[in-house]
Amino acid sequence: MNKQAITTARLPVDTTNKLLALARIKGKTKSDIIKESLEFYYDHEENEIDSFTLGEPYFGKYSSDDNDLSTTYKERLRGILRAKHNSD
Repeated sequence: MNKQAITTARLPVDTTNKLLALARIKGKTKSDIIKESLEFYYDHEENEIDSFTLGEPYFGKYSSDDNDLSTTYKERLRGILRAKHNSD
């Protein structure tokens, strides 16, 4: 048995008009369009990968053998900028 629940949502008038037009064009009910849209949204959310997971294969791939780069970057940048300005 297919259990169903009724849910009400308030939509802006322009969204309602677009929904009605799409339902007419596709020959479907508004409910079918909304159900398909929600399924598409759920599938997209489930497959979305966070930035850490995306970058994980690259972390530590290239090593400079300098273990203090994250703590001394300001000093390094100042040195680079001083060298640039002094060379002019």
